[in-house]
Amino acid sequence: MRRWLLNKHESAQRLTVKGFLARLVVVLLAWILLYQLWIFAHICWWVSHNPTSSAFMEDRLEIIQETKPDAELKHKWVSYDQISNHLKRAVIASEDAKFIDHEGVDWEAIQAAYEKNLKKGKIVSGGSTISQQLAKNLFLSSKRTPWRKAQELVITYMLEAVLDKRRIFEIYLNVIEWGDGVFGAEAAAKHYFKVSAAKLSKQQAARLAVMIPNPRFYDKHKKTKYLTKRTTVIQKRMNASEIP
Repeated sequence: MRRWLLNKHESAQRLTVKGFLARLVVVLLAWILLYQLWIFAHICWWVSHNPTSSAFMEDRLEIIQETKPDAELKHKWVSYDQISNHLKRAVIASEDAKFIDHEGVDWEAIQAAYEKNLKKGKIVSGGSTISQQLAKNLFLSSKRTPWRKAQELVITYMLEAVLDKRRIFEIYLNVIEWGDGVFGAEAAAKHYFKVSAAKLSKQQAARLAVMIPNPRFYDKHKKTKYLTKRTTVIQKRMNASEIP
């Protein structure tokens, strides 16, 4: 009788644990779904309204204010038509030559980047598209995790489903980092060349495009040989760039 009672008690405990785990899974799935809906709602809002900030901008401001409490980001939104076509062509030539054609992810570029990194023995190329970079900048932290990459892909496809290429590119050019505390094309043009984004020359635009992968480094090292050499390469490619 005693053994029977013990077995019954143990079975009840197992059922309780299973029930708790089941509820935990349901809560977790509900939270994930709500988070996706929250992201989707923001993207829908941005069809006709401009983002005032991004997750990455907020992260950088917090870091900068640790040493400079009163610091503010350099950032000013400008419309698509107020950004030089030179810059648009340069950015596409440098960051995502197939931007107009792909649906958010360039799997061939990712494969090529993987093989290049494998050959070099370190990460030297990312293969992320403009849409992927925007997804990451708008919503995600700078920490590299498998979950973060999966979420980046989900957000990328949301962006491509809701926004047209022109709008994606307009937001991208206005929120990406271009220096230490410098965000967006207008702030970058003023910071480096003392002109508006609309007035950027072909050479200036190419130079800004080359800075995108490592903007804080180039903000402090403006005369590196690589930057000069790569700028010349991008200038030659710009005429072939198709912009939305």
